[in-house]
Amino acid sequence: MAASSVFEQSLAYFLSPVADLLADPAVSEVMINGPGAIYAERGGQLELTPNKFASETDLLACARNIAQFSGKRIDERTPRFDGRLPDGARVHAVLPPCARNGVTVSIRKFSKTALTLEKLVEFGSLSPEARELLELIIALDKNVLVAGGTGSGKTQLLNALSGAIPGHDRILVIEDTSELRLQQEHVVSLEARAADRHGQGEVSIRDLLHSALRLRPDRIIVGECRSGEALDMIQAMNSGHAGSMTTVHANSPKDALARIETLALLSKVELPLVALRAQVAGAIQVLVQADRLADGSRKVTYVSEVLPLDNEGRYQVQHLLAFEPSGRDPKGKVLGAHKLTGKRPTFWDEVKAKGLDARLKLLKGAFA
Repeated sequence: MAASSVFEQSLAYFLSPVADLLADPAVSEVMINGPGAIYAERGGQLELTPNKFASETDLLACARNIAQFSGKRIDERTPRFDGRLPDGARVHAVLPPCARNGVTVSIRKFSKTALTLEKLVEFGSLSPEARELLELIIALDKNVLVAGGTGSGKTQLLNALSGAIPGHDRILVIEDTSELRLQQEHVVSLEARAADRHGQGEVSIRDLLHSALRLRPDRIIVGECRSGEALDMIQAMNSGHAGSMTTVHANSPKDALARIETLALLSKVELPLVALRAQVAGAIQVLVQADRLADGSRKVTYVSEVLPLDNEGRYQVQHLLAFEPSGRDPKGKVLGAHKLTGKRPTFWDEVKAKGLDARLKLLKGAFA
């Protein structure tokens, strides 16, 4: 029997207390707060389930088994890790005493089918006009930053946006833990690696970005910027790798630029602040804001263009499209609509120059 099959059977045994939740297509995330408190997310809402692990020991064994499958380790010296299950579901675990409730595990599931912009329209996360605008932005090779809070669907949105990339492009994908599922043929996936028990062998996102620049990419996609790699990412965007994309935790488009600036400062490369801001504003051309609304639904709330810094060196953005809420229905669902703001993108002349105006349907004449 293949080693991978043995690992998968072992994982299935240790995960049996939550097997029904992992098999339920309506469940998007399973949260284990110790052996006796297991929550599931369905339709954006959290609910306590009757599922339980027999003991803390069983739950710890489960976490260690997942770590082993992922090529990671979890012990007293390394009490937390990111990993994944055989189906690609993302796992994060934290051990006591850091986790005061007991062994704490979050398993974020992924759809068996790739999420597309078309499906986001069907779900109400996008309008048809927003979809056409985003497809046009990707076709124009604009550098895109997807921003949003935890659970807002940034990774899924990034994956959907990647579906609009032309099939002939060579795409380098860099992630801490592989989550993105690109459909193009020419995709090179790189994954970071933690140090071993001796503190050796670490390969960071920054290391992989340096490698990516030497692997002749047409586009670079970084799953998420969390630290100093933000500086490497914006330098890559500024050095001819048009159409690159990444995500960041932020609650608004302007906050996203400030967040990237802060992360770039963690690179320990000394740059004057005004020079760093100019690089950020020059590298990122479009911001796509994702939000999780009060009813649990996930929507794109802004598509915004990044403008040059103002005379005082501050970031400027202009919203091209925004979601405008209009209340709630009797069941509590947030109502509203995506609307074009009427602001003309500075890149709109490129649409005709590149012959992309012929593909426009809903946006024809919108920014004349």
